[in-house]
Amino acid sequence: MLIKHGDLTIRNAAEEDCEQLAAWWNDGAVMAHAGFPNGLRTNPEAIQRLIASDSDETTRRLIIEYRQQSIGEMSYRNKGEGIAEIGIKICNADYQEKGLGRVILSMLIHELFQKGYQKIILDTNLNNKRAQHVYEKLGFTKLRVNINSWKDQLGRPQSSVDYELVPEDFVDFSAE
Repeated sequence: MLIKHGDLTIRNAAEEDCEQLAAWWNDGAVMAHAGFPNGLRTNPEAIQRLIASDSDETTRRLIIEYRQQSIGEMSYRNKGEGIAEIGIKICNADYQEKGLGRVILSMLIHELFQKGYQKIILDTNLNNKRAQHVYEKLGFTKLRVNINSWKDQLGRPQSSVDYELVPEDFVDFSAE
């Protein structure tokens, strides 16, 4: 996958991204919202094995670039029956809260709908109000809140919010 819009690029993760991904995935500040406040404790070789198994039909890890600098990552997973599950992390804090997330998500969502997916799903930590705001601006519908449905790496109960988006509700911020 290669999607460009202005200064933004979304592309398939590749072997040369493994060092950067390992740095992000091992950073507790980056990974805390996903339940890993101590990071994933992984290495570039393990990440390379994951990327090598990616395909457009199953799962794809993606790199987000802004002005040709890697600033974060995304992924999508084919859940079957026309449903894709997505995730996003703008890992470089300098680029958070700048309005890039809604455009980046729009780029990916637009592409997935063009590929024939009929529904996009995702979940986020209940405490991640910033992400929820972005998802709702994009047209996602909140399906449910899952209170204390899982525990983070430190054993602390966490809650999540499930969302879904169908094409007719999509507000595309990459069309601006």
